[in-house]
Amino acid sequence: MKYYAIALIIIILDQITKWVVVQRMEIGESIPVIENVFHFTSHRNAGAAFGILQGQMWLFYIATAIVLVFVTYYIQTQGKHNPLFGISLGLVLGGAIGNFIDRILFNEVVDFIDVYIFAYNFPIFNVADSALVVGVGLLIVYVFIEDRKQEKKDD
Repeated sequence: MKYYAIALIIIILDQITKWVVVQRMEIGESIPVIENVFHFTSHRNAGAAFGILQGQMWLFYIATAIVLVFVTYYIQTQGKHNPLFGISLGLVLGGAIGNFIDRILFNEVVDFIDVYIFAYNFPIFNVADSALVVGVGLLIVYVFIEDRKQEKKDD
């Protein structure tokens, strides 16, 4: 199914980019792409988003397993009926698996995309994180669209 293909593409891009960072950069090394805007910075995160829950790997294993079961179920049952829903779930699935691979292999996640928004240095992230954020954002859009459809039906 095409939504699993989206997940596979995300996983491959995520793992290749992380491998390049691990092979070519020292931890903490930063390469400016656009000075004071966008850098590649080799970083490791043993926690969740924004570095919370550092070292709680058991929690991430359980949470990821639950997410994978639910996302797969919804791709199988609902994704084929709504492309926006299926695409968002494919992105979430790929992102979740990409970071899960790191946690299993290294007990931490390789991050490297370092963005500066004006004077704020946004937390360093990776391709899997990006897919998760976009996927969840699309899920939110999907929920709003479906809610509006339901409101129109109820009128």
